[in-house]
Amino acid sequence: MSIKKYQAYIYLLFLKFFILTSLVFFCVTFLINFFEEVKFVEKYNTEIYYSIYLSLLNAPSLMYEIFPFIFLIAVKFFYLNLNDRKEIEIFNFNGISNLKIILHLGILSSFLGIILLLFYYSFSSSLKSSYLDIKNRFSNTNEYLAVVKDDGLWIKEEIEENIYIIHAEKFEKNKLRSITITEADKYFNNKNTIMAKTANIVSKNWKLSDVTILKNNGKRNNLKSYVHNSSFNGEIISNLFSNLSSLNIYELHKLSSNYLKIGYSNTDIKIHLNKTYSMPVFYILMTILGFVIINKLKRVKSKFFLSIFGIFVSVVVYYLNYFSSVLGNNGVLPLYLSVWLPLLILFLICNIGILKINEN
Repeated sequence: MSIKKYQAYIYLLFLKFFILTSLVFFCVTFLINFFEEVKFVEKYNTEIYYSIYLSLLNAPSLMYEIFPFIFLIAVKFFYLNLNDRKEIEIFNFNGISNLKIILHLGILSSFLGIILLLFYYSFSSSLKSSYLDIKNRFSNTNEYLAVVKDDGLWIKEEIEENIYIIHAEKFEKNKLRSITITEADKYFNNKNTIMAKTANIVSKNWKLSDVTILKNNGKRNNLKSYVHNSSFNGEIISNLFSNLSSLNIYELHKLSSNYLKIGYSNTDIKIHLNKTYSMPVFYILMTILGFVIINKLKRVKSKFFLSIFGIFVSVVVYYLNYFSSVLGNNGVLPLYLSVWLPLLILFLICNIGILKINEN
């Protein structure tokens, strides 16, 4: 067999285990999400098939978060398959060293990573957006009735028989600036327009200052302060924009720009974007890490132990990423460092592992 055929065999075998592992994880993710959606459809007395439909819409987005661990597990099965059939020795005998196998796996992982970033991410975010829209339609709540546009923050809420359209040019966590509140009845007949310089929104009883109220009859009242009762507060509004996985990369950049225009922190979006861009590198490193670990433990016969060890490594990597993100969000670590530090640590570990393989 020629070198090129050996290389093609490596690519196809790893791709096979990657697809199989992905399918297994998709089924598990789907089933876990399905039981959650069953509770949702029972709560709102809708058809049971919606739980299947909603799970299909949500599972791809959840899958994107665990792809690094899919690469790790896929390379484990790839190596065990080669080792059980003594093909590692055959490769080495024909001039394909372990380092060359790692190189080919890295090339394939980077190719898969770029495909997942350019195509799969947009696909999954589109499905996630549809998922949230459907759940919002059934639940009939105010949970998603807020949007950030070029000209500021817009909120629509219904309280009793009244509809409120709220616009604020600036949003600073628990404070709104340059606010206009248009009050209408359920038939959208205008009742009042309230304009204020600022609003303290720590609680749901908004405290407006420097207020002008324009009545429908043309009367104008100027007040130093005014209390507007809302179903939102600063924390709730902030949480409305936390589901960034429903936005594609273009939409994330647009939202980030709009956040800056209204004075709201775009740190979460920057971290999310950097994590998304770093994923192909993450896949490569997890693939190499998986190969290095399984090569080191190749004399261990218990596949159960290897599986448990693989889960342990996945958990360690997950929490390394998680704590790094928390430190970035809290300003303890610089934003870019919080995203790339775990990858740098993985890179160093992989290099040490590759050097050990090279020594052998």
